[in-house]
Amino acid sequence: MKKPAAATTHKKAHIVLLDKTLLQCYLNPGLIGNWADLEFLTRDGEYQTLPLAKIKRIHFVREFNAHPEGERKAFLSRPKLDGLWVRCQFRDGDAIEGIIPNDLVMLQNGVRLTPPDLHGNTLWIFIPRTALAEMKVLGVVGIARRQAAATTQPKLFEE
Repeated sequence: MKKPAAATTHKKAHIVLLDKTLLQCYLNPGLIGNWADLEFLTRDGEYQTLPLAKIKRIHFVREFNAHPEGERKAFLSRPKLDGLWVRCQFRDGDAIEGIIPNDLVMLQNGVRLTPPDLHGNTLWIFIPRTALAEMKVLGVVGIARRQAAATTQPKLFEE
């Protein structure tokens, strides 16, 4: 099977490997999670590939200056974003919370997560399935919950 042509949009990213090594790169978020290997450009513009099995997580970032390990990994209170509030437990014992869409459309090789700190350097995180030991749903937040409550409300006027 031939891979589709890569789009020209590459975003800033930090790749955290399973051995905690940090790589700063540019990669196309549209192609992430669809293949077993990750294709990216180094900051020097060199093309490289890396198997998803060696990656712990990928942070899409605003700037390269901040290290993702210094960011908050859990919500301080119940999140307000729509979606499923989840806790991802990594194979090395580390954990991170975030929000995933409540639409059951999962990427083939991992999960896309909105991080707890929306004002931090990380915009969103991709976590390969091979890096996870488990993923727990902590709650349903937002629209899906409000719609379920609205269907049980009695009507004021009979027709």
